[in-house]
Amino acid sequence: MLAKIPIKTPQEIQLMRAACRVTAEILRDVEAIIKPGVTTEQINSFVHQRIIAAGAYPSTLHYRGFPKSCCTSVNDVICHGIPNPLEVLKSGDIINVDVTTYLNSFHGDASKTYFVGGRENCSPEAIELVDTTQAALQAGIDVVKPGAHVGDIGAAIQAFIRKHPSGSGIVKEYTGHGVGRGFHEAPQVMHVGRVGAGERLLPGMTFTVEPMINQGTSRTALSKVDGWTVRTADGKLSAQFEHTVLVTNYSVEILTKV
Repeated sequence: MLAKIPIKTPQEIQLMRAACRVTAEILRDVEAIIKPGVTTEQINSFVHQRIIAAGAYPSTLHYRGFPKSCCTSVNDVICHGIPNPLEVLKSGDIINVDVTTYLNSFHGDASKTYFVGGRENCSPEAIELVDTTQAALQAGIDVVKPGAHVGDIGAAIQAFIRKHPSGSGIVKEYTGHGVGRGFHEAPQVMHVGRVGAGERLLPGMTFTVEPMINQGTSRTALSKVDGWTVRTADGKLSAQFEHTVLVTNYSVEILTKV
Protein backbone atom coordinates (compact mmCIF):
# COMPACT_ATOMS: atom_id res chain seq x y z
CA MET A 1 0.00 0.00 0.00
CA LEU A 2 1.37 3.43 -0.96
CA ALA A 3 1.99 5.94 1.80
CA LYS A 4 -0.28 8.97 1.72
CA ILE A 5 1.37 12.04 0.21
CA PRO A 6 0.94 15.09 2.49
CA ILE A 7 -0.90 18.06 0.99
CA LYS A 8 0.43 21.34 2.38
CA THR A 9 -1.87 24.17 3.35
CA PRO A 10 -1.18 27.71 2.09
CA GLN A 11 0.28 28.55 5.50
CA GLU A 12 2.57 25.51 5.41
CA ILE A 13 3.68 26.37 1.89
CA GLN A 14 4.74 29.81 3.08
CA LEU A 15 6.84 28.20 5.81
CA MET A 16 8.37 25.84 3.28
CA ARG A 17 9.24 28.75 1.02
CA ALA A 18 11.21 30.30 3.88
CA ALA A 19 13.20 27.13 4.58
CA CYS A 20 13.82 26.59 0.87
CA ARG A 21 14.98 30.18 0.44
CA VAL A 22 17.70 29.71 3.06
CA THR A 23 18.91 26.56 1.30
CA ALA A 24 18.90 28.23 -2.11
CA GLU A 25 20.81 31.28 -0.91
CA ILE A 26 23.46 29.10 0.73
CA LEU A 27 23.96 27.09 -2.48
CA ARG A 28 24.27 30.34 -4.41
CA ASP A 29 26.83 31.82 -2.01
CA VAL A 30 28.91 28.70 -1.32
CA GLU A 31 30.18 28.78 -4.91
CA ALA A 32 32.50 31.66 -3.97
CA ILE A 33 34.49 29.47 -1.55
CA ILE A 34 34.73 26.39 -3.78
CA LYS A 35 38.31 26.73 -4.98
CA PRO A 36 41.46 24.58 -5.27
CA GLY A 37 43.01 24.10 -1.84
CA VAL A 38 39.72 24.35 0.06
CA THR A 39 38.72 21.33 2.15
CA THR A 40 35.27 19.84 2.18
CA GLU A 41 35.26 20.48 5.94
CA GLN A 42 35.57 24.21 5.23
CA ILE A 43 32.54 23.97 2.98
CA ASN A 44 30.67 22.22 5.77
CA SER A 45 31.62 24.97 8.23
CA PHE A 46 30.38 27.64 5.83
CA VAL A 47 27.05 25.85 5.37
CA HIS A 48 26.64 25.19 9.09
CA GLN A 49 27.32 28.80 10.07
CA ARG A 50 24.93 30.17 7.45
CA ILE A 51 22.11 27.86 8.52
CA ILE A 52 22.54 28.68 12.21
CA ALA A 53 22.74 32.41 11.41
CA ALA A 54 19.35 32.10 9.71
CA GLY A 55 17.84 30.73 12.94
CA ALA A 56 17.54 27.29 11.39
CA TYR A 57 19.12 23.84 11.82
CA PRO A 58 21.01 21.66 9.29
CA SER A 59 18.70 18.73 8.63
CA THR A 60 21.52 16.29 7.87
CA LEU A 61 23.40 16.86 11.15
CA HIS A 62 22.94 13.68 13.24
CA TYR A 63 20.23 12.44 10.86
CA ARG A 64 20.43 8.65 11.26
CA GLY A 65 23.97 9.22 12.51
CA PHE A 66 25.22 11.42 9.66
CA PRO A 67 27.95 13.54 11.27
CA LYS A 68 27.95 16.76 9.23
CA SER A 69 25.75 19.71 8.22
CA CYS A 70 25.83 19.05 4.47
CA CYS A 71 26.95 16.40 1.99
CA THR A 72 30.00 17.03 -0.22
CA SER A 73 30.36 14.54 -3.07
CA VAL A 74 33.55 14.88 -5.15
CA ASN A 75 34.16 13.37 -8.62
CA ASP A 76 33.15 9.68 -8.43
CA VAL A 77 31.11 10.14 -5.24
CA ILE A 78 27.45 10.00 -6.24
CA CYS A 79 25.91 11.20 -2.98
CA HIS A 80 26.21 11.37 0.82
CA GLY A 81 29.89 12.30 0.82
CA ILE A 82 31.01 13.26 4.34
CA PRO A 83 32.97 16.53 4.65
CA ASN A 84 36.52 15.90 5.78
CA PRO A 85 39.38 18.24 6.81
CA LEU A 86 41.79 16.03 4.86
CA GLU A 87 39.83 16.13 1.60
CA VAL A 88 41.34 19.00 -0.40
CA LEU A 89 39.74 20.17 -3.64
CA LYS A 90 41.87 20.29 -6.80
CA SER A 91 41.45 22.27 -9.98
CA GLY A 92 39.41 20.18 -12.41
CA ASP A 93 37.37 18.41 -9.72
CA ILE A 94 33.60 18.53 -9.67
CA ILE A 95 31.76 18.63 -6.37
CA ASN A 96 28.11 18.34 -5.41
CA VAL A 97 27.04 20.19 -2.28
CA ASP A 98 23.73 19.01 -0.82
CA VAL A 99 22.07 21.29 1.74
CA THR A 100 18.85 20.81 3.70
CA THR A 101 17.61 23.50 6.06
CA TYR A 102 15.10 22.94 8.87
CA LEU A 103 13.27 26.17 9.69
CA ASN A 104 9.94 26.68 11.44
CA SER A 105 9.23 22.91 11.42
CA PHE A 106 9.80 22.49 7.66
CA HIS A 107 12.70 21.27 5.53
CA GLY A 108 14.06 22.79 2.32
CA ASP A 109 16.32 20.47 0.31
CA ALA A 110 18.51 21.17 -2.75
CA SER A 111 21.91 20.43 -4.23
CA LYS A 112 24.18 21.68 -6.98
CA THR A 113 27.33 20.45 -8.71
CA TYR A 114 30.20 22.95 -9.06
CA PHE A 115 33.38 23.12 -11.15
CA VAL A 116 36.48 23.47 -8.95
CA GLY A 117 38.82 26.08 -10.39
CA GLY A 118 36.17 27.20 -12.84
CA ARG A 119 34.48 25.58 -15.78
CA GLU A 120 37.48 26.36 -18.01
CA ASN A 121 39.74 24.10 -15.91
CA CYS A 122 37.52 21.02 -16.04
CA SER A 123 37.61 18.34 -18.72
CA PRO A 124 35.14 18.50 -21.62
CA GLU A 125 33.72 15.19 -20.38
CA ALA A 126 33.09 16.61 -16.88
CA ILE A 127 31.50 19.76 -18.31
CA GLU A 128 29.21 17.77 -20.56
CA LEU A 129 28.16 15.48 -17.69
CA VAL A 130 27.35 18.38 -15.37
CA ASP A 131 25.45 20.30 -18.04
CA THR A 132 23.51 17.19 -19.05
CA THR A 133 22.57 16.43 -15.45
CA GLN A 134 21.32 19.96 -14.83
CA ALA A 135 19.25 19.81 -18.01
CA ALA A 136 17.88 16.39 -16.98
CA LEU A 137 16.68 17.90 -13.71
CA GLN A 138 14.81 20.57 -15.64
CA ALA A 139 13.32 17.96 -17.97
CA GLY A 140 11.89 16.17 -14.96
CA ILE A 141 10.53 19.34 -13.36
CA ASP A 142 8.93 20.44 -16.63
CA VAL A 143 6.38 17.60 -16.52
CA VAL A 144 5.23 18.32 -12.95
CA LYS A 145 1.64 19.62 -12.88
CA PRO A 146 -1.71 18.70 -11.35
CA GLY A 147 -3.01 15.46 -12.81
CA ALA A 148 0.40 14.20 -13.89
CA HIS A 149 1.91 11.10 -12.28
CA VAL A 150 5.09 10.59 -10.30
CA GLY A 151 6.28 8.16 -12.98
CA ASP A 152 6.11 10.92 -15.57
CA ILE A 153 9.09 12.61 -13.90
CA GLY A 154 11.39 9.62 -14.17
CA ALA A 155 10.16 8.91 -17.70
CA ALA A 156 11.07 12.44 -18.79
CA ILE A 157 14.54 12.23 -17.24
CA GLN A 158 15.15 8.80 -18.75
CA ALA A 159 14.06 9.96 -22.22
CA PHE A 160 16.32 13.01 -21.98
CA ILE A 161 19.38 11.01 -20.91
CA ARG A 162 18.90 8.49 -23.70
CA LYS A 163 19.53 11.37 -26.12
CA HIS A 164 22.73 12.36 -24.29
CA PRO A 165 25.03 9.32 -24.01
CA SER A 166 27.69 11.36 -22.16
CA GLY A 167 25.70 10.62 -19.04
CA SER A 168 24.57 7.07 -19.60
CA GLY A 169 24.09 5.83 -16.06
CA ILE A 170 20.96 6.97 -14.20
CA VAL A 171 21.27 6.01 -10.54
CA LYS A 172 18.23 4.01 -9.40
CA GLU A 173 18.98 3.21 -5.75
CA TYR A 174 18.87 6.83 -4.57
CA THR A 175 15.84 8.90 -5.43
CA GLY A 176 13.87 12.06 -4.91
CA HIS A 177 11.35 12.16 -2.09
CA GLY A 178 8.55 14.09 -0.50
CA VAL A 179 9.71 16.81 1.85
CA GLY A 180 7.95 19.06 4.33
CA ARG A 181 7.54 18.54 8.05
CA GLY A 182 9.51 15.36 7.45
CA PHE A 183 12.96 15.31 5.86
CA HIS A 184 11.82 12.33 3.81
CA GLU A 185 8.11 11.86 3.08
CA ALA A 186 6.02 10.20 0.38
CA PRO A 187 6.28 9.98 -2.57
CA GLN A 188 9.47 8.32 -3.73
CA VAL A 189 10.51 10.03 -6.95
CA MET A 190 12.45 7.69 -9.21
CA HIS A 191 14.58 9.14 -12.00
CA VAL A 192 13.55 6.40 -14.38
CA GLY A 193 9.92 5.60 -14.96
CA ARG A 194 6.91 5.08 -17.13
CA VAL A 195 4.43 7.74 -18.19
CA GLY A 196 1.19 7.39 -16.22
CA ALA A 197 2.70 5.21 -13.49
CA GLY A 198 2.69 6.01 -9.79
CA GLU A 199 0.70 8.42 -7.67
CA ARG A 200 -1.27 11.26 -9.25
CA LEU A 201 0.11 14.72 -8.48
CA LEU A 202 -2.17 17.17 -6.70
CA PRO A 203 -1.80 20.84 -5.74
CA GLY A 204 -0.01 21.28 -2.42
CA MET A 205 2.35 18.31 -2.83
CA THR A 206 6.03 19.10 -2.29
CA PHE A 207 8.93 16.83 -3.16
CA THR A 208 12.46 16.79 -4.52
CA VAL A 209 13.63 15.95 -8.00
CA GLU A 210 17.33 15.10 -7.85
CA PRO A 211 18.76 12.99 -10.69
CA MET A 212 22.21 11.50 -10.18
CA ILE A 213 23.85 10.76 -13.53
CA ASN A 214 27.05 8.73 -13.95
CA GLN A 215 29.47 8.89 -16.87
CA GLY A 216 29.61 5.13 -17.04
CA THR A 217 27.65 2.40 -15.31
CA SER A 218 24.62 3.19 -13.20
CA ARG A 219 25.86 0.71 -10.59
CA THR A 220 26.80 2.08 -7.19
CA ALA A 221 29.12 1.11 -4.35
CA LEU A 222 28.35 1.99 -0.72
CA SER A 223 31.36 2.56 1.53
CA LYS A 224 31.89 -0.23 4.05
CA VAL A 225 34.04 2.17 6.11
CA ASP A 226 31.57 4.98 6.88
CA GLY A 227 28.30 3.44 5.71
CA TRP A 228 27.31 6.65 3.91
CA THR A 229 29.55 7.52 0.95
CA VAL A 230 28.17 6.20 -2.34
CA ARG A 231 30.55 5.95 -5.31
CA THR A 232 30.24 4.89 -8.91
CA ALA A 233 31.09 1.21 -9.26
CA ASP A 234 33.53 1.91 -12.11
CA GLY A 235 35.22 4.99 -10.62
CA LYS A 236 33.91 7.36 -13.29
CA LEU A 237 32.42 10.78 -12.58
CA SER A 238 28.92 11.42 -11.25
CA ALA A 239 26.93 14.65 -11.10
CA GLN A 240 23.71 15.67 -9.38
CA PHE A 241 21.31 18.61 -9.20
CA GLU A 242 18.29 18.86 -6.91
CA HIS A 243 15.35 21.16 -6.28
CA THR A 244 12.39 21.08 -3.93
CA VAL A 245 9.25 21.69 -5.98
CA LEU A 246 5.61 22.48 -5.26
CA VAL A 247 2.67 21.31 -7.35
CA THR A 248 0.55 24.44 -7.81
CA ASN A 249 -3.04 24.73 -9.03
CA TYR A 250 -1.87 24.95 -12.62
CA SER A 251 1.80 24.00 -12.88
CA VAL A 252 4.94 23.73 -10.72
CA GLU A 253 6.93 26.12 -8.54
CA ILE A 254 10.62 25.57 -7.80
CA LEU A 255 10.92 26.48 -4.12
CA THR A 256 14.72 26.28 -3.97
CA LYS A 257 15.44 28.69 -6.78
CA VAL A 258 16.92 32.17 -6.27
